Amino acid sequence: MTSATKEFEHLKIHLEELKKATNSFGSKVIGAGGFGKVYKGEVSHSKGRSMVAIKRLNREYGQGDPEFWKEIMMLSRYTHNNLISLLGFCDENGEKIIVYEYASNGSLDRHLSSTALTWTQRLKIYLDAARGMLGPKV
Repeated sequence: MTSATKEFEHLKIHLEELKKATNSFGSKVIGAGGFGKVYKGEVSHSKGRSMVAIKRLNREYGQGDPEFWKEIMMLSRYTHNNLISLLGFCDENGEKIIVYEYASNGSLDRHLSSTALTWTQRLKIYLDAARGMLGPKV
């Protein structure tokens, strides 16, 4: 067991639980990106049991172990009300899966592309996001 694995042991979720939640990754797809498909499911994790987003690494997209661990390290150390929380991960049988809090209202990019928003509203969202990334005021 590597030091990274030991540090995040409390966040481990077994592959079998994730397979049950996603019908063996055969359904419940809610999105896809540079990491692979994202599934919706209900699982037990370090904070209890809830609906989650399950992001499964597909190496065909060019990402791998370094990106997987980088994401776990970043999200486990930075928490904010406006950030999706990392709830767990799976690193079993060659699978690399990250489990997040489920955003029932959808992703920010989907909201920003909505025709219901004015350009002024979009600009305010962009500026607030940029301020959030700057961190606390000095």
